[in-house]
Amino acid sequence: MSKPGLILIGAGGHAHACIDVIEQYGGYNIAGLIGMPDELHDHHLGYTVIGTDDDLFELAKTIQYALITLGQIKTPAHRIRLYEQVVALGFQLPTIMAPSAYVSPHATLGAGTIVMHGAIVNAGASVGKNCIINTRALLEHDAAVADHCHISTGAILNGNTAIGSGSFVGSGCIVKQGVSLGRGCVVGMGFTVRHNQPDYALFARHKKS
Repeated sequence: MSKPGLILIGAGGHAHACIDVIEQYGGYNIAGLIGMPDELHDHHLGYTVIGTDDDLFELAKTIQYALITLGQIKTPAHRIRLYEQVVALGFQLPTIMAPSAYVSPHATLGAGTIVMHGAIVNAGASVGKNCIINTRALLEHDAAVADHCHISTGAILNGNTAIGSGSFVGSGCIVKQGVSLGRGCVVGMGFTVRHNQPDYALFARHKKS
C-alpha cells in the first residue's frame, strides 16, 4: 500500500531535521517543500521546493497532509499563521515521532507536532498542536506544553511544569518541577527557571530567575 503524500511548509534548516525524522518515521512520502519565491526549485536532502504559500490552495486538492517545518526561535507568529492557513485549506496535520524518541502511551501529542531524535515525553505529559519537541528534550511526568511551542535541544521540563502557548524554551534549559510559564515566553539557552513566570517573560543573557 502506498504511503500518503506530505507537504513540508518551510524550507530552512529546521526542515532538514524534520526530513530526517520523517524518513525514519516512515509513514509518509514527502511530496515537496513550500518556501519563499527565491527558493523555488531549490533542493533539500533530495526534495524540491515546489511552491510558495500562494500555491497551497491548489496543492490541497491533491495532497492531504502538511506539516509546518519552519523553525521557531524569536517568535511563534509565522508558525501559527502557517498552521492556521493549512488547517483552513483542509490539510490534515500528522503527529510525527522519531523512532529513537520515547513517547509514553500515557502521554498525548497534538496535531502537527513533531518529536525529534532522542526526545522523551513521559507518562502523563501533554503536548499541544504545532509544537517542536526537539532533539534530546525531556518532558517529565505530567508536564503540559500548550500549542505552538518549541522545546529546544536538550531542554528539561521537570514534572508538573506548564508551558504557555507560543513559548520557546532554549537549548539546555531546565524548568523546575511545578513551575509554570505564561504565554509567549522566551527562555534563552542554558537558563534555569525556578519560579513561575508571567505571559511574555523574556530570559536574556546574564539573567537568571
